[in-house]
Amino acid sequence: MVAAPLTPALLINGERRTAAGGRTFTRLNPLDEQTATLAPAAAPEDALAAADAAAQAFVRWRDTGPGVRRALLLKAAERLEAQESQFIAAMAAETGASAQWAGFNVHLAAGLLREAAALTTQITGEVIPSDVPGSLAMAVRQPAGVVFGMAPWNAPIILGVRAIATPLACGNTVILKGSELSPATHGLIIEALHEAGFPPGVVNFITSAPEEAAAVTEAVIAHPAVRRVNFTGSTRVGRIIAETCARHLKPVVLELGGKAPLLVLDDADITLAVNCAAFGAFANSGQICMSTERIVVDARIADAFAAQFAAKAASLPCGDPRNGPAVLGSVVDRQTVSRCNALIDDALAKGAVLLAGGKAETTLMPATVLDNVTSAMRIYHEESFGPVKAIVRVRDEEEAIGVANDSEFGLSSAVFSQDTARAWRVAQRLQSGICHINGPTVHDEAQMPFGGVKDSGYGHFGGLAGVREFTELRWITMQTAPRPLPF
Repeated sequence: MVAAPLTPALLINGERRTAAGGRTFTRLNPLDEQTATLAPAAAPEDALAAADAAAQAFVRWRDTGPGVRRALLLKAAERLEAQESQFIAAMAAETGASAQWAGFNVHLAAGLLREAAALTTQITGEVIPSDVPGSLAMAVRQPAGVVFGMAPWNAPIILGVRAIATPLACGNTVILKGSELSPATHGLIIEALHEAGFPPGVVNFITSAPEEAAAVTEAVIAHPAVRRVNFTGSTRVGRIIAETCARHLKPVVLELGGKAPLLVLDDADITLAVNCAAFGAFANSGQICMSTERIVVDARIADAFAAQFAAKAASLPCGDPRNGPAVLGSVVDRQTVSRCNALIDDALAKGAVLLAGGKAETTLMPATVLDNVTSAMRIYHEESFGPVKAIVRVRDEEEAIGVANDSEFGLSSAVFSQDTARAWRVAQRLQSGICHINGPTVHDEAQMPFGGVKDSGYGHFGGLAGVREFTELRWITMQTAPRPLPF
């Protein structure tokens, strides 16, 4: 039996709406290409209505006390968790994600909302000594205005919540633009916040057809009330967002692509490194910005590591997540299959060795391991964003650091060594915004500063780093005694 399509709605000024003219677009399930979702295809006029509503609501929301904001965010976390089964079904239908990955998304996203709730009383300032007699000089953080967040499909609940939770805690109003690949999943986030009782206009939601995405995005960014933008997605689209924000002088936080290296030094615990590499490489079929992409292994232990890692990869079950548990569900589309197959062909033609998996005919792609990968191969440089991973053998620690840094990206990384002081020294030399010693490259916590360097973007989400991104820092003075003036 074919399930009925999911039907999310726009949310503008507290009202569920259809798009102008009743226009819709469809999202197909990647496995059977049946209609998974029938979503509103917003036009720029819908986007401007959302921005107007957020601007009007900001006047009151910015003065709402931290206790009220905290209570609403905590209630939203409860509502989000109550919808776990709906999220699992929506992610399986729209993106082919496993129930395990969807459940993890729900758990961490609820944590993001609770962390944001805790931040409502941490938006502080400072008194700065002044040379002017009687001058009380203060640096204060205040809500910026309307925040426009754009979230991707691959970790849709985590990244959808991350786009708006801290901005709300800081007293901003928000607009979330859902991904064209997961509009219903993102719509469920908004349902949770709406049911929690946020005032009309504080939380707004729009979705658009792929062909309208650029026009809708530009309309929101250009709106004068929009004062902050955040985008998580590909580096290619991130550059366009950054250029648009630059034209309108809007600050933006960008979390973009990655090519995370995992370094296995000659004294590493091989079993630990194998298990962490497998999790980092194949969670959500490798479709995570932090996914382990290059496993850089000292040649002295490379044979032992490669054998264990290949066996681990071959043991991971792959299947339709709608039919039961699977570590690897479907990848998001046929383009991913074509791209990964081309990377495999290129690597094998240039001397790589296939240790596990291989090319796929459907979007159910097996965990694939390529050994003896070199810089002459595309997979050494290009983000696979799929379950195809490269082992690069190196002579020593110095070459391992060089290979790790030989990338345009710089989001996450990991180092494995039983000498933690040595691993610390290596970690300090890696060009990445995040590094984990003896842990997987895929790791996130709500309170941590999350962001990358180089082509992986700039700015940070998480904790007080997020507060700094989504508030205005103002200098305010109060003259408490007469001030002598020159005239």
